Amino acid sequence: MLRSRIIPCLLVHDGGLVKTTKFKDPKYVGDPINAVKIFNEKEADELIVLDIDASAQNREPDYAMIEHLAYECRMPFCYGGGIKTAQQALKIIKLGVEKVALSSAAVENPALLQEIAQSAGQQSVVAVVDVKRTLLGSYEIYTHNAKRKVKADLLELLGKLQQLGVGEIVINSIDRDGTMKGYDEALVQKVRNAVDVPITVLGGAGSLDDLKNLVATYKVIGASAGSLFVFKGPYRAVLINYPRPEEIQEITGAQ
Repeated sequence: MLRSRIIPCLLVHDGGLVKTTKFKDPKYVGDPINAVKIFNEKEADELIVLDIDASAQNREPDYAMIEHLAYECRMPFCYGGGIKTAQQALKIIKLGVEKVALSSAAVENPALLQEIAQSAGQQSVVAVVDVKRTLLGSYEIYTHNAKRKVKADLLELLGKLQQLGVGEIVINSIDRDGTMKGYDEALVQKVRNAVDVPITVLGGAGSLDDLKNLVATYKVIGASAGSLFVFKGPYRAVLINYPRPEEIQEITGAQ
């Protein structure tokens, strides 16, 4: 079995790199290209870049930006934002992107995932599912930066995504986003029990111990974080960072 990947997740808003808290109040933290170069130097396992404007503004992906990021990126690169057709997804893959991530399109048109998988391969298709916990402990699905609630059952949707051939599912906790208070472990367990496809967990990581516990307990393929890799210290000073090789080994248990 391949070791779990430790994955920085970068958000692009108005052309800049930002970090949100519970999907709100985007704070500018720098230039995306500069961040990619730093993660190259630190030999990050993989990189997720999400354009949080594209779907919200109902526009196509920014192909020029994607091409520039892909050219600089020396690690597997997953891009999401604004993808509505298989043609768009294939165009992005041809720019040098290994995986395309779909969120609103995956929920509104799940068959699109199957179409892309048949053309580009199952390993190239990622579904991002953003969820918020209710007062009763269940989970509701949202799209468009948590502004649009989806009338769908989480476990039924996950089963459908798996059936359609998605290569990976990124489960993202809206409640934990940017809080650095730890992953929602009840959510992780629920998703882990529901699907057999690789899952990556996003939302809430505040320390390397959070990553280590996630990997050790739930055997996820991807432990992802945003704030953890762009902020440092109690005052959240902006500093792009990534675990050292010996820390990666401790987190993942790899020899």
